[in-house]
Amino acid sequence: LLASGICPSQLRKADKDAVDESRTFKFIATAWHTSCLKLWSEGHADKILTCLKRYVFPDIGAMDIAKIETRHMAQLVKAIDDKGVHDVAGRVKQHLAKIMRHAVQQGVIKYNPAYDLDGVVTPTVTQHHPALLLKRLPELLEKMNGYKGRELTRLALELNLHVFLRSSELRLARWDEFNLKARIWTVPAKRDAVKGVRFSSRGAKMKDEHLVPLSAQAVALLEQIKDITGESVFVFAGAHSMNKPMSENTINKALRVIGYDTRTDVCGHGFRTMACSALNESGLWSKDAIERQMSHKERNGVRAAYVHKAEHLEARMEMMQWWSDYLDVSREGYVAPYIYARRHKAA
Repeated sequence: LLASGICPSQLRKADKDAVDESRTFKFIATAWHTSCLKLWSEGHADKILTCLKRYVFPDIGAMDIAKIETRHMAQLVKAIDDKGVHDVAGRVKQHLAKIMRHAVQQGVIKYNPAYDLDGVVTPTVTQHHPALLLKRLPELLEKMNGYKGRELTRLALELNLHVFLRSSELRLARWDEFNLKARIWTVPAKRDAVKGVRFSSRGAKMKDEHLVPLSAQAVALLEQIKDITGESVFVFAGAHSMNKPMSENTINKALRVIGYDTRTDVCGHGFRTMACSALNESGLWSKDAIERQMSHKERNGVRAAYVHKAEHLEARMEMMQWWSDYLDVSREGYVAPYIYARRHKAA
């Protein structure tokens, strides 16, 4: 060894300092990621791995996981947070806690050093989706009716207001999800992926099949849409290809064209807020029925296991027809939901 210019004592030190690959943070993190694949969508799994490769592995990936202390992770997360990407720092903090918990459960380490990272990430202010006050509904409906762009876009905008679904739930819709005779739209938990289209496998956000009762007005809109895209798999086929869905920016772009700032006035997602406000203000339906139609996450874990997709379905069918009727009345001028509800009851 000496003849080769290698010092035996340095070699012994290097051997001692060498980390068994199976004990490195990167190895354990990759094992954790693999163990979760059956729980995640392909897109979500890719996003997490990309995040780890970009922000975590270069710093602590090669370290012996048993030697990683809270301070190491705090420095790593703070460095990300200091760049202003607070949401990324928050996600990295969550990933670290889950990876270290996996290591504890596998007997690789004895305690989770990521538990004490509170306060490292700058709190982010929740950005609410802008929505118009209901008294501005007549103005919105008039502007939507006067939209001069692609007819399919105008119809998508109008249908979105009637069914108040999330963007991907609407724009990635397939014709085979609809039963127009029964007036029901079944948004699947997951859709078939389309090559070259990001997030095309997205279905209902809550990962459970979601039923959307269709009002007579919604069915009429869908019949018009079918005349345009009935030969396509997609209800809202793209402007350049019938084999791909419309762009994720289409609805908001149309709102900007008719004069709204989608950052401060109203965006497509804001239609959900407007519908929810009107339905609650009407006083006609229980909060549970409204929440079920909004497809909001059930916060009670025990109750969530027993909530059925068809829960409150009869009430929801009446609710969706009421909302469409309310939109029709609003074309003539603003009527408060609770006042219209009284008229509805009287009728």
